[in-house]
Amino acid sequence: QVQLVESGGGLVQAGGSLRLSCAASGRTFSTYTMGWFRQAPGKEREFVAAISASGNTYYGSSVKGRFTISRDSAKNTVYLQMNSLKPEDTAVYYCAADTNRIPDYRLGLRWAYGYWGQGTQVTVSS
Repeated sequence: QVQLVESGGGLVQAGGSLRLSCAASGRTFSTYTMGWFRQAPGKEREFVAAISASGNTYYGSSVKGRFTISRDSAKNTVYLQMNSLKPEDTAVYYCAADTNRIPDYRLGLRWAYGYWGQGTQVTVSS
């Protein structure tokens, strides 16, 4: 069983930055595939970014070039650095994980991840 706890959300002005953190339980964090998704009111949960156990990164088209995902295995933590934030980035951001390797073509699919955090709210004001 893997537990995920997100932090770092908040209110920021457009153009600003935030860094989200997701602390994971488990002794084999370094082998997990980790991802970030977000869900705005009335919308489907959307893929944001993912990082494989080997450190390969993948991004949704709407955040590419602005967001950076990274991981620190010593701290069992994955981060999402969000720069140049826009009002349309406003959403609840969820951390996701799976203890198995997820093929690249599935990284953007919610059902590929077996574990989810409770979410953290990010609000970007215009």
